[in-house]
Amino acid sequence: MKQIIENAKIVINEEADSIKKLADYIDEQFAQIVELIYNCQGRVVITGIGKSAIIGNKIVATLNSTGTPALFMHAADAIHGDLGMITEHDVVICISKSGSTPEIKVLVPLLKRGNNTLIAMVSDTESYLAKHADYIIFAKVQKEACPNNLAPTNSTTAQLVMGDALAVCLLQRRNFSELDFAKYHPGGALGKKLYMRVSDLFTSDNPPKVGPETSIKETIFEISTKRLGATAVVSDDSILLGIITDGDLRRMLEKHSTFDTLKAKDIMTAHPKTVQKNTLAVKAFDIMEEKCITQLLVVDEDKYIGIVHIHDILREGIV
Repeated sequence: MKQIIENAKIVINEEADSIKKLADYIDEQFAQIVELIYNCQGRVVITGIGKSAIIGNKIVATLNSTGTPALFMHAADAIHGDLGMITEHDVVICISKSGSTPEIKVLVPLLKRGNNTLIAMVSDTESYLAKHADYIIFAKVQKEACPNNLAPTNSTTAQLVMGDALAVCLLQRRNFSELDFAKYHPGGALGKKLYMRVSDLFTSDNPPKVGPETSIKETIFEISTKRLGATAVVSDDSILLGIITDGDLRRMLEKHSTFDTLKAKDIMTAHPKTVQKNTLAVKAFDIMEEKCITQLLVVDEDKYIGIVHIHDILREGIV
């Protein structure tokens, strides 16, 4: 057991050391590659074979999700028809540790024939691929973490990290914002945090509300019927005046022996916490958490339109 733990730690430390050395290979040529892709009128086509192909797929996914159109073309499939997916405006990135595998040697002349800019991501700058590329992303590692120095480990991690560096630099070059990110990640909790708004969570159809002169009996009925634990107190033109919660009703019973003569205005809490309908749902949740409340009155400018409950937000899995 001790040996397994020690071996795992060795692999992690070796890969970490390999990645750290990559910073020395980021130079002006890397910056030129970022500018080239940023100004590209087409897409980034990434190709490779073996483990490099798997890394290529991941880099493509990262580029697409951060605003840089990209697609993957397997090197073996490229010479059997998939070259047709490359358009004249595309930039091609070929990933290969050695840069001299048989498939790469066949593919490179075909790529060059199309006059597309070719970027090599290699560990050997003297390789066939590197010598025929227009630009080089140097992803060199001294050795693999594999004790036999055979299984791609450090080398594929280096490729992955260089791909991430490229994607993030392009993201920053595009001033890619949270709202842009939300466009490409609409599903799941992450996307919902960035695009789901309060107006998406509540229904404005007949929300709980009473007038300031409404009797306590009718007020209780309104709260119970709408099942939100509260009701707004509004004027005739829907201007928000206050809120009455279950807690307000309990406090009323503690203070008064009878409520026959009381009206909604007598027990309401004036100036309640509100949220505009276009507020992000996660922001509404933060307000509820900060104020230790479970619902917020939703307004459109200064007019009441509904109630958003903390359960509405939790149900969506936003937080």
